[in-house]
Amino acid sequence: MVFTAASTADEVLAGHDLAGRRALITGASTGLGEETARALAARGAEVVMAVRDPARGAAAIDRIRATVPDAILSQRVVALDSLVSVRAFTAAHLDDGGPVDLLIANAGIMACPRRSTVDGWELQLGTNHIGHVALVVPLLPMLRDGGRVIALSSAGHRFSDVDLDDPNFERSEYEPWVAYGRSKTANALFALELDRRLGGRAHAYSVHPGGIMTELGRHLTEETLATLMAQMPEGRGMEWKTIPQGAATTCWAATAPELEAHGGAYLEDCSVAVRTDDPLSRTGVRDYASDPDRAAALWTRTEEWLAG
Repeated sequence: MVFTAASTADEVLAGHDLAGRRALITGASTGLGEETARALAARGAEVVMAVRDPARGAAAIDRIRATVPDAILSQRVVALDSLVSVRAFTAAHLDDGGPVDLLIANAGIMACPRRSTVDGWELQLGTNHIGHVALVVPLLPMLRDGGRVIALSSAGHRFSDVDLDDPNFERSEYEPWVAYGRSKTANALFALELDRRLGGRAHAYSVHPGGIMTELGRHLTEETLATLMAQMPEGRGMEWKTIPQGAATTCWAATAPELEAHGGAYLEDCSVAVRTDDPLSRTGVRDYASDPDRAAALWTRTEEWLAG
C-alpha cells in the first residue's frame, strides 16, 4: 500500500491487528502524541502515555475512550527537562511496566526563548534529545525483538547541525531556530546510531511529521515566525497537515513491514526521505543528519553529558 502526505493515522493502520503489543509514547496528552495513542489503541495496542501533567493525561485518556471505548491505556508522569524525573520514570517502568514493542519519543518543544533544563542544558537540546536518550536507552532491555524505536525529528533539522563542543551556546549567540535545528538533527542522528547498536534485533527510525498546528508552537512569537517565513523559498508558504495526517508517518514507522530494510532511516510523508543539501528543497534529509560517523560521535558526547 502506498501512502502520501495526505494519509491519516487510521488509514495507515487499517488492516493491522496490534492486540498484544505495547507502545510507550512521550508527550501523549495532546496533539500528535494523543492522536498516535488513539490510533494505535484503536487497532488493539496497549498504550502507556508518558505525560508531564497527570490531569492533562487523564483528560486525554477520557477523550480517546470516548471514541475507542475498549482502549487499553495508562499513564506515567515524566518531565523530560529533569534527569531526576526521567530516571524515576525509567526505574518505575523497569520495575513494573513490562516489555514494550514500540518506544515513541514524541514529546518536544520548539523555538523557545533561551532557557535551561533543571540540569543546566539548553532547553531544546536538553528536552528533545538528552531527556529522550536518558529515557529510551535504559528501557532498551525491555524492547521486544522486532520492536521499533521512533524519534520525532523535523524538517527543522535543516536549520543546524549539532554542535558537539558548544551545546549550551556558551561561545555563540543563542538563536531559537538554530537551537531547535540542533535538537532535531540530534533526534535523527540518535535514531541512526541506535539502529546500528540494536544490531537487527529491533529497529529505530526518525520521523518528520510535517507542519501541524499543535501546542508545539506555543513559544512562537512574531519575531520567530518572521524568521521562519524568511527562510521559506520565495512564493511558497507553509504546507499544513491536520493532526491525523501528522501522526500518520509515526504510525507507518511503527508498523510498515517494508521498513525492515531501512533501519535508521529518516522518514517523511510515509516514505523514506532522500538525502539532499539543496537549500530550496522542502523535502529530504540533510547529509549531516544522516552521517553514521556524526551519529556515533553524538552518541559518545551524549553519554559524556549524561555522566556529568
